[in-house]
Amino acid sequence: MPRPIAHSAPVPAPVHKVHAALVSEQYWIDRIVEIGGPDAKLLSVTALNGTISIVMSQSVPEEELPAAVTAFKKGPLVIERTESWGPLGGNRAEGKFGATVEGAPAVIFGTTLLVGNEASATMSLSGTTEVKVPIFGGKIEAMISEQVLELIDSEHDFTGNWIAKNLG
Repeated sequence: MPRPIAHSAPVPAPVHKVHAALVSEQYWIDRIVEIGGPDAKLLSVTALNGTISIVMSQSVPEEELPAAVTAFKKGPLVIERTESWGPLGGNRAEGKFGATVEGAPAVIFGTTLLVGNEASATMSLSGTTEVKVPIFGGKIEAMISEQVLELIDSEHDFTGNWIAKNLG
């Protein structure tokens, strides 16, 4: 059964700077290098008129995976992620995210929202994790949801630090 995920976190920067980071190719290059993990790659970036679409690949080594996952998937867990952001208008921007797991019946998808003002911004997401594996699917969905939320916290921290360093 699909498991809903939701997350919201403040970013200590004006909303226009957060959006400028999110639609910057350099931001994504730096992010994948700094927090992308082993064998992380930025596969494509398409930035146009204050919007962006990204495809990236990340992997989790087999030795870091729980037994519920290694029971059906041998080797590293390779995850292809997508993210897109629309233009900033009225101090808000909307986007989409998704992820698939190579060789496994697992998907994550949903929407993102950036809102804020001249003092601060908030990034939120709402989506679904679905793993179509009999008996173990729910346990794997819970594990994936937990890992995704931890990763998103790291990404939000990175975003605030990147803005302070690059868009000061």
